[in-house]
Amino acid sequence: MPETQRKIQTTGRQRGRKLSPRQQALRAEHADSLRVPATPTDPRTWFSHVNEIWLEIGFGTGEHLLGQARAHPQVGIIGIEMFEDGAIKALDSQLEEALKNLHIFQGDARELLEILPNHSLDRLFILFPDPWPKARHHKRRLLNAEVLELILAKSKPGARLRFATDWADYANQALSLFDHHPRVTWQPHSADDWRTPPADHIPTRYQDKNLGDCAPVFFDVSLSGS
Repeated sequence: MPETQRKIQTTGRQRGRKLSPRQQALRAEHADSLRVPATPTDPRTWFSHVNEIWLEIGFGTGEHLLGQARAHPQVGIIGIEMFEDGAIKALDSQLEEALKNLHIFQGDARELLEILPNHSLDRLFILFPDPWPKARHHKRRLLNAEVLELILAKSKPGARLRFATDWADYANQALSLFDHHPRVTWQPHSADDWRTPPADHIPTRYQDKNLGDCAPVFFDVSLSGS
């Protein structure tokens, strides 16, 4: 791919500790299903029968992803994670619990969004993405104007996006994006609307580490589609 067309990297390393023999076997056995399809695909074909399609981008080790799949068996939930260890760990739990309404990918979320049909997503989650705290690295942050446009194109009118971060600068950046976009609506009534986790939020392992520079901030916004 020419240099001008390369996507900016939004993650650091993609592998951590060496996978266990069981995890290596899972990766080999499910390599095809973990790989983002190369051609446009209707996500409903990944499930037998679901009422809605939800997507979590960057699910870490899967605590929130798996919890939502357990709580909403009628919803087709897609998770994509660049980090190999997290993707395989979540896949292992999915298979152990026989969660039929969950499909896990390892790869770049932007590539997955690009092959989904327009107006196919009912709900999205971006929870505690890599903050890239140094100013020179801010361009690597996942949530930006380009990705927001892609999310809007793939979302149904009235779909919802939940974004959470524990870095104040990232929260301010996200708020600016949401406030200035005509197809994004967020109407807080009090500080609790962003300081208090939503009732259906499931804490993540990263969140529990308190690594950020502020208390977690949650934005639940409505999307009007494209």
